[in-house]
Amino acid sequence: MISITEKAKNKITELRLQEGKSDNHHIRVAVKGGGCSGLMYDLAFDDTSHPNDHIFEDKGIKIMVDKKSLLYLVGTVLDFSDGLNGKGFQFINPNASRTCGCGESFAV
Repeated sequence: MISITEKAKNKITELRLQEGKSDNHHIRVAVKGGGCSGLMYDLAFDDTSHPNDHIFEDKGIKIMVDKKSLLYLVGTVLDFSDGLNGKGFQFINPNASRTCGCGESFAV
């Protein structure tokens, strides 16, 4: 399961409105190869679910994850940090053994 913080929920709702996306556009979280630590997070709006997707809902936000990515993301919390030192969306991933300084890539 993947969960989100209240700050992340608010930012997702705000961005969905700014981008003109409907409530049918959910958050897709995926893991792809790349980045300085070997694996990268990918976060996007998506209105199409696929047969191998797992769909979670937290705080009224639906989160879609493909089967392969879920292996790396179980227990992850999606947060949002703003302000002077804010980095935007952050993944608090208990499966990551190493995280890049930018917070966008990790290793297991």
